[in-house]
Amino acid sequence: MKSKLREILSSATNVVQNYAFVLLIALLAAISFTILVDNNSLTEESKNIFTRFGLCSLLGISLLFSLNIFSERIGKKFLLNISGLVFLALYFQFFLPHHNDDFGTVEVVILVLSFILSHLLVSFLAFFEKNNENQFWQYNKNLFINVVLTGIFTAVLVGGIMLAITAVDNLFDLDLDNKIYPRTFVMLAIFGSCFIFLLFNEDGLKALEKDGNYPDILKFFVQFVLIPLLIIYAIILYMYGAKILFKWDLPRGWVSYLILAYSLVGILALLLVFPLKEIAAKSWVKGFSKIFYFALLPLLVLLFVAIFTRILEYGFTENRYYVLLLAIWLTVVVLYFSFWKKANIKFIPVSLFAFGLFSLIFPYFNSFSVAKNSQKIELQEILVKNNLLENGKINFEKTVQDSVATEIAQKFQFLYERKESQFLLSYISPKSTPEIEKIFKTEKYFIYSKINSSFKNVKYSKDIKNGEKYTQLNIRANSFNYSIKGYDQIIKIYNYDNENFSYEGNTFSLKGFNGDLTLYFNGNAIDLSPEVQKIINTHKNQQGEVYTDQISFVKQVGNYELKFLLEGISKNQYQGERDTYYISNDVIILLKKK
Repeated sequence: MKSKLREILSSATNVVQNYAFVLLIALLAAISFTILVDNNSLTEESKNIFTRFGLCSLLGISLLFSLNIFSERIGKKFLLNISGLVFLALYFQFFLPHHNDDFGTVEVVILVLSFILSHLLVSFLAFFEKNNENQFWQYNKNLFINVVLTGIFTAVLVGGIMLAITAVDNLFDLDLDNKIYPRTFVMLAIFGSCFIFLLFNEDGLKALEKDGNYPDILKFFVQFVLIPLLIIYAIILYMYGAKILFKWDLPRGWVSYLILAYSLVGILALLLVFPLKEIAAKSWVKGFSKIFYFALLPLLVLLFVAIFTRILEYGFTENRYYVLLLAIWLTVVVLYFSFWKKANIKFIPVSLFAFGLFSLIFPYFNSFSVAKNSQKIELQEILVKNNLLENGKINFEKTVQDSVATEIAQKFQFLYERKESQFLLSYISPKSTPEIEKIFKTEKYFIYSKINSSFKNVKYSKDIKNGEKYTQLNIRANSFNYSIKGYDQIIKIYNYDNENFSYEGNTFSLKGFNGDLTLYFNGNAIDLSPEVQKIINTHKNQQGEVYTDQISFVKQVGNYELKFLLEGISKNQYQGERDTYYISNDVIILLKKK
């Protein structure tokens, strides 16, 4: 027993010594998100700082691990780690928004792509100047196995610790704060999983790249499960391509994602069976690899037709940009492995990393620049084509098709989220500019509905509810200021279902933001829709954006009086049907004893 404990302690000590910076950044990430969990006392500024710091630290785990592994090849471990920390500091300051409200599509794309690039870096950085394919494959295979084992061990650890806390809490009547559960989960899921993963990689690069037996279960999975599934999907996609040729009809947009998924899974399958191609008895691997790449060529043609159909009709967005970029990358990979005699599998992660980096930072041709410029041109063309401009400004009094109004509103929302406010305001008349500027500053999530409802003479298409007239009403509070005078408690509810809070041993839960607002008091449901409908009925003869001083109602619940303050209500209605509504943004609840 003592020898086992010494062995475990020795392994833990080696991990701390070898991966000190990785463990430090993982600990900082865990602490940041632990502080953020269910902590309503933090200011918005503090929440933003901890969010940015936590995300940068999470990114740093894979980045610093790749640099530590690379240092085993070239040395300069301390210098590489310091360089990684400097990069993370710059990323924290310049690549992430300084306000939580500014986390939008662009920021999400940057974050997701950064995490993908950092993990790709782990896969090839240590082999950047080394071309031994077998060692490269063994290294990534062992990393993959260690990741799977880490997931299993972490799940068992988290489950065991959480169960232990529950047992101690209930058996000894400790009445522990419920926050201990999410905070324990976050700490173990981030720092605990990182430590476990590093334990599996304790011996470093030499252990990761050494030869090992090919797992029989992996061979069985690829040969009898993955490849047959790929063949089935290939047949389906080829049949769909034949249907397009037969009917001479343009492909559906989502076929792009199917082809991309098929291609990426196929490449993964080839990577998984890579060592078997050298074994004569496994000639099916060579046959499959040759057939796969050549069979992919017609599907790539279909992929390009599908994506260019969408781009030519609606212009670039970040999603379409990345579909096109992946299509180009796949074409390069297919041509490389089909015709290059000395093809190396390292080309796959290296080329994907290069394409991803290009899309993120290359001036004028990165995904954000291309999408913004494309949507600007699209907006200009729509306005000119539909004769909506007078002296360079949009005339909202002109008759316009509902689909055109919707498309213009969508492009306004898209471009605003990408910091193109001044460009958009250049199309707004001086009379309406102050109102639109106010929307930009305080109601940015409702730019779409504001622009859409600004068109006064909309001609509705026959395909909308069989020609029935559609109306929309957006009720907005002029300001969302409130006073807690006379009340004992204030609760801020974010706009998603099942938001829970408690007061004096009583539990409250608010659900149904999308048309069936319900308060649950100690498990009993109280319908709040009549109160919401009363507010809507006061504006029943109005459409579009309507502003009022305050949107509120009071409800007596048990021994308490609750005052609900709403930031906005949106109502949609088709002629002949009952209204549907949803609560916009946040809800404030003021609570006091009667």
